[in-house]
Order: sequence, then structure tokens, then C-alpha cells
Amino acid sequence: MQTSDPFRIRDTSAQDNVIKPAASARRNRKPWLIGGIAGAVVLALAVWVISGWMSGGRSFDASRVRVAEVTRGDLVRDISADGRVIAANSPTLYAIAGGTVALKVVAGDVVKKGQALAEIDSPELRSKLAQEGSTLASMEAEASRALLDAQITRSTASKLLDQAQIERTAAERDLERYERAYQGGAVSQNEYAKAQDELKKADIGLAAARKDSGLQGEGAGLDSRNKRLLADRQRAVVTELQRQVDALTVRAPFDGQIGQVQIPQGTIVATNGPILSVVDLSLFEVEIKVPESFARDLAIGMPAQITSNNTQYAAQVSAVSPEVVNGEVNARLRFAQGKQPPGLRQNQRLSARIVLDTRRNVLMVERGSFLDQDGGRFAYVVDGSRAVRRPIQTGASSLSAVEIVSGLQPGEKIVVSGSDQFGDAERVTIH
Repeated sequence: MQTSDPFRIRDTSAQDNVIKPAASARRNRKPWLIGGIAGAVVLALAVWVISGWMSGGRSFDASRVRVAEVTRGDLVRDISADGRVIAANSPTLYAIAGGTVALKVVAGDVVKKGQALAEIDSPELRSKLAQEGSTLASMEAEASRALLDAQITRSTASKLLDQAQIERTAAERDLERYERAYQGGAVSQNEYAKAQDELKKADIGLAAARKDSGLQGEGAGLDSRNKRLLADRQRAVVTELQRQVDALTVRAPFDGQIGQVQIPQGTIVATNGPILSVVDLSLFEVEIKVPESFARDLAIGMPAQITSNNTQYAAQVSAVSPEVVNGEVNARLRFAQGKQPPGLRQNQRLSARIVLDTRRNVLMVERGSFLDQDGGRFAYVVDGSRAVRRPIQTGASSLSAVEIVSGLQPGEKIVVSGSDQFGDAERVTIH
């Protein structure tokens, strides 16, 4: 039996009933839960795909590209090439006149300067020398005769001058005698005046004889000088013909070796026809082929290095061809004085290196095909698995590296080859 408490407040707990959910309602909630989870997964996958597409529009295999790091250092612009040894001095000797050739050497013989190499039999040239020599002897005689005639002419003029001088002296003495006689009254005035006229006549004769002596002396001298000049001219002709006759004996211009013999023994050679070549063994050069892109930077006198038997020898550029053949330019390197490798042979293969320029402490990266794409104005900078296209500016380049003027920083990595497959994509993925 319960006793009532007048101070207790009664609540509604006695009226509440626990209602259990129906089994059908629990079954209807499970599909919605599974659908929500599946939608969240699809949404997450879509977000991942979209973010991957935003970070790199296309994806490429990392094995198909080459990546290099941007570094700072010294950029040496040089050219490396294989060259062949050629004789710097290898003249071909020619026939001064046509005739039969008698060779005194064969190809490969070592010769000394001045040694007779071949003789040309030219009867025509020798006959011409004899004829011109006879003409010279005749002109020499004429010149001597002209000199003798000049001496005779001067002697005759001198004799006439002396006679005029004597006549003038005699006339002067007669005038003095007539003057004393006239003063004493022994002779008339007419006789005295006649003596004065004779003195004047003698003065005129003396002046004329003096002038004639000078003119005849000059005339005789001119004639003698003209004959002497003609003889000297003929002597020059004979001297030249004698030189040509002496040149019929072909001699070695320096110490060396016989190269190629152009004609067989005992054959007739035409005027100015080639006979043989002589190679100077003391002076060799190395001929190399330089790519056209580097040809504009080459200049005569540039330093170079030539490697022979693992030894480097100093050299310099001695010649650069003015024409381009098959995208290449021929250049010649000359060894430094007294530093030529021993035992060189023509057409021997040697490696050469020409130093064009050295740039100190510059930003540079490995050279690659990206230079040919868009003129080297863009590069793909690699950040993890992404590569972003960025504008850059390149400078000088060598065979192995290129200078970066702007657009990149040390430590960054760029795609140096294989970027041609990216097209113009701003972002790509490399995996």
C-alpha cells in the first residue's frame, strides 16, 4: 500500500511508452547509405582526375625525355673535330718550256734544296738564247762605236774652239799694234778701223766655236747613251732567256720529299705542264671540317689544341674557307713554331679542338634539342612529376652546354630533349 506524500510533485514518466522502430523502416535506410558512400567515392575520383588534368594536360613516359639541372660555372665555347694531316707547303713544279723530260727522282725520294729533279730538253729555247746573245754582242759593239764617235766629235769641236781662240788673240795683238801706229801717225784711220773690225770678227768666231763645241758634245753624248740603253735592254732579254734555260733543270725548292710524279720518264711535256710535287716535311697543318653554325665565330689566329698519341700540341687557326660545302666549312690549323709532333705523315688522322670563347661564372645547362624548338625561347621546368612550359632566354652555346640569360634559376631542372613531343602544352605529366 502506498502512502501519499502531500509535498511530492507528480511527473509524466508513468505515461511515456518506448516505441520500437519497425523492421521495414530499417531495411529502407540501408540502400540510401550505400548510395551515399558510392557517390562520395565517385566524387573523390573525379576530383583526383580533374586535379591531374589541371596539373598536366598530357602524360608522357619519363624514359622518352632527358632532364638536366641548371648550374652555374664556366662555359667554354669550343669546337672538337677529327682532322687529317696535310703538308702546309707542297708545291707542284711546272715546265718552263715544252720539251722532253728526263726524270732524276721517283715518288718518295728524299731530296735536298737545289738538287736536280728533272731536266727538260728544249732546243727552241736554247736556239733563241743563242740568237738573242748574238744580237746583244752586235748592240754592245754599236754602243762602243757610238762612244768612240762621241769622243772624236768632242775632240774636233775642241780643236775648232782652240783655233778660234788663237785667231782672237792674233786679232787683239794686231789691233794693239795699229793703235800705237795710228797714234804715231804711221797708219791711217782706215787701217786702224779695219784692225778693230778684225778683233770683233775674231770674238764672234770664238763665241760660235764655243757654242758649237757644247752642242756637238751633247749630241754625241745622247747618241752614245741611246746605243748603250739599247744594249742594256737586249742584255735583259738575254738574261731572262738564260734564266729560262737554267730553269729547264728542275730543282728542289727546299729540303723535302717527292710527292706525286705527274708524267712518265722520257715523255714530252707542254709549256707550263705539271711535272712533279715536292712535300716540305718540316711544316704540316691539320685540316678540319667545322659546322656552319660555328663558322662565323672562327678567325685566323685563334688558339687550338691538336692531340697526337695522347699528347696535346699547341696550334692556331691559319686559314678558313670562304665557302660552305654540305653544311660545313674547311679550316686549317698550324702547329706552333717548333712544337710539331714527330713522325707525321700526310692524311694521318688527328683530333683537334679550337677554343672560341670562355665565359666565367654563367648560368648554364646541358645542350639539347630544346634549343631547336621555338628557337630556344621556351623550356619545360620539371617539378616532381609535372613539367611546366616557361619562357627563357639563351645566350652563347658550346658543343655540350648552353648559357641561360634569364628565365631559370640554379638548381632547377628542365627537359633538354624529348620536349618536341609535348607540342605547345603548357603543362604535362612525366611518369
